[in-house]
Parts: sequence; C-alpha cells; structure tokens
Amino acid sequence: ILDSFSGRGIANTITDQSQLESLAMMVDAYRALGALARHPRIDPSRIAVMGFSKGAVAALYSSNERFRKMYGPPDVKFALHIGLYTPCNVTYRDDDKSTGKPIRLFHGIPDDWVPIEPCRSYVERLKKSGADVALAEYSGAYHAYDNFSLKAPVKLPQAQTSRNCLLVEGDAGQIMNSKTGKPFDLNDPCMERGTTVAYNEAAATATAKAVKEFLIEAFQLPK
Repeated sequence: ILDSFSGRGIANTITDQSQLESLAMMVDAYRALGALARHPRIDPSRIAVMGFSKGAVAALYSSNERFRKMYGPPDVKFALHIGLYTPCNVTYRDDDKSTGKPIRLFHGIPDDWVPIEPCRSYVERLKKSGADVALAEYSGAYHAYDNFSLKAPVKLPQAQTSRNCLLVEGDAGQIMNSKTGKPFDLNDPCMERGTTVAYNEAAATATAKAVKEFLIEAFQLPK
C-alpha cells in the first residue's frame, strides 16, 4: 500500500484538494514500481497498480506512455492498471497513447463527486487508439461504493468537487478550463462543494470478483 498522504503531513484532502496534486501520486507510484521491481522476491513483470478516487488518477494515468517516459523507471512498466471511481475530467496531451498494458475501470453511474461521463469519453478515445481498456458501470453506486463502513449514505457538504469542470492541458502544460479557455485552479467558478459517499454491496462484490478474475487471467495464477 502506497501512502502519499502521511509523509506530506496530510490527513485527507476532502475539503482542500490543493494539498496534493493527483499527478504527484502518479510519480509516487512510479517510484514504488522502481523499488518493487528491484526486490529479489518480486517478479518485475507482474506488478499491477490499483487506485481509488484520487489514487485512481495515479493508477490510470501511469498507463500514459508520455508520463511513463517522463517520470517512470526506465526499464519496467506496470503490468496492469485498475481504477475505482476515477477522476477522468482532465484531457492531457497524448493521453490516448498508452503503454499497451491492460486498463480496467470501475465506476458508479450516479457518482456525484467524480462523474462517470468523462471516463466513458476517455475510454472510447483509448479504445480508438487500440488500448486494452474496459469500464464497468454500476447503477445505484455512489462514490466509495466499496467502503463497507458506510452502512448508510453520508453527505459531505464541504467536500470539494470538480464534477462540472472539463479541463484540458494547454500548450505550455498548464491545465485550462476547456469551457472558458482560462487557466484552471481550485478557485475556478466550476468548482463546487457537496458530495455523497455510500456503500453498495452489489457493486462492491461485483468489482472484487472482476478484479480477482482480471489478475488471475493476466498473471496466469491458479484458480
């Protein structure tokens, strides 16, 4: 388990996402990959990355060949990329060019923290570029649907969300609001507060089953 928070003195980023840029967690993941790949008891060709919400950005976009060349270890790639309720609302330059490793995403349709629609669009772009990618969609499943401690839906009125922000990487690498054409930051008018988290047993069970089957098949493990 890679902890991108504690070493930076962060408890959580629910109400203040500016504490940690999501792509910084991707760099953390690459560093972990490099360390694991050198471990004598680990097969470097069978290291997957899996992330949840903000961590799913690291899991998904570490499949981007451009980012891998910029930040990843030179001699190893993640074998698989798995993301649950992934933020997909930033279009990065050349983000349809993947490393060629399989990508699997899992998302609740009514998620009001991280909407599913940008992931649908991104998955279609990846497929057109020949990527091995799939998105599983679950009706009735909100954000954090696999968190079994959430016995009843919880409203988070101060949680920051970019659910109505569609962003794009500009020519100089700056992230821009695609609707206004202006540089984006967390004070952008598109930012909102107020989200829902809730456990969904059916979606959580289906996701766990799918992930296990994906790993067993990809790594040729005994069933």
